[in-house]
Amino acid sequence: MGKVTGFLEHERLQEAAEDTRTRIKHYREFVGHLSDEQAGVQGARCMDCGTPFCMSGCPINNIIPDWNDLVYRQDWQAALDTLHSTNNFPEFTGRVCPAPCEEACTLRINADPVGIKSIEHAIIDKGWENGWVQARPPQQKSGRRVAVIGSGPSGMACSQQLARAGHDVVLFEKSDRIGGLLRYGIPDFKMEKHFIDRRIEQMKAEGVEFRVKQHVGVNVPAQKLLAEYDAVVLCGGAETPRDLPVPGRELQGVHFAMEFLPQQNKVVAGDKVANQIMATGKHVVVIGGGDTGSDCVGTSNRHGAKSISQFELLGKPDDPLRNPVWPYWPTRLRTSSSHEEGAHRDWSIATKSFVGENGKVKALKAVRLKWEGGRMSEVPGSEFEMPADLVLLAMGFLGPTQAGALDELGVDKDARGNVRADTENYQTSVSKVFAAGDMRRGQSLVVWAIREGRQCARAVDEFLMGSSDLPR
Repeated sequence: MGKVTGFLEHERLQEAAEDTRTRIKHYREFVGHLSDEQAGVQGARCMDCGTPFCMSGCPINNIIPDWNDLVYRQDWQAALDTLHSTNNFPEFTGRVCPAPCEEACTLRINADPVGIKSIEHAIIDKGWENGWVQARPPQQKSGRRVAVIGSGPSGMACSQQLARAGHDVVLFEKSDRIGGLLRYGIPDFKMEKHFIDRRIEQMKAEGVEFRVKQHVGVNVPAQKLLAEYDAVVLCGGAETPRDLPVPGRELQGVHFAMEFLPQQNKVVAGDKVANQIMATGKHVVVIGGGDTGSDCVGTSNRHGAKSISQFELLGKPDDPLRNPVWPYWPTRLRTSSSHEEGAHRDWSIATKSFVGENGKVKALKAVRLKWEGGRMSEVPGSEFEMPADLVLLAMGFLGPTQAGALDELGVDKDARGNVRADTENYQTSVSKVFAAGDMRRGQSLVVWAIREGRQCARAVDEFLMGSSDLPR
């Protein structure tokens, strides 16, 4: 590396963020990228490990030490090329990825890790600003046609790779816009949607055809795709939410998070949403402590909620110093930017029922839990009631929707209801049908979806052509 002692000389730099009091008044992104000099200093902290655990911690195996060094040397175009060699959409991951690479960083053993995510963010933003990100249409066409179902990150990555290999790719999306949960799940204040739009334009120039409002298995027969295409790839999401079947669940004002979040994304996009679910002036309770719950907190703050509480069934994570699991992803208390904007957080809470008035939720009854030997039990006498005008269920997802394309195609499922396919050839039990992303692996991260989309594209290319030059 260019700066052998950099990790001893420089501290980790955080990206600048707009003040919480002003950013909750809008839905734009509020985190800036590092300056060229700051990114170079952060790249200098890379230790040139003999074994770069950051790369194994990254699901798409980004060649992190190389582009850290290139940014330190201010060779931005080479850094961009290296980044794009493993990641089709670093502007997505540079904004919304939880950065497991940083938890695996060797420097993380006893110090703050290298700001890998912030360097990635700076590289791709600089690439777009300088016009270095260009379409890469194939030099020759294969004459083969592929249908990709689902336009989230796995479907987009798979489609782009297959188009670059020369195949005619049609990407089917059931919603009115391309992007899947990138478009209608992640709030705009975490990732503005014009980043998706400019990738769509790039992919169109590379030969991908996009078809929206095409719900395969509903208004597009799945068997028709099997008959018309040489391969079909299932890249839908794990959209079935985990419910909370307690008394009062039927009351107005109790909603799944994915009823609440997409509506605000549509409004930001300029759509009119009838009877939008609003948190304005309400006592909001978010049940579920993950990223989706955090997104509900941030959106509720921007609506102007009267109060926001977020409950988690599991216990509060231990202090990281008592929880050393390097280089693997640790159980650590994480505070998101939405939490910084204001919310009461509590752990080891089980909701027992919802209390209504005139058919609308007005309160929530809950109890505290204790965990002993991995088993959960209620704490005697710990029951409590609190006001709740809006309850948002953000407890994760059970798997893909079964009705429609999956039932029509008759693909085998695993024990969790996901489409059964391995990670070598990504083929399902049905001839010429493949699966990748959340529909195959269950609820996961954007970075995992991109990885599986890329690997599945190579598997499809090998299936169609006998061999493939696409990277895994």
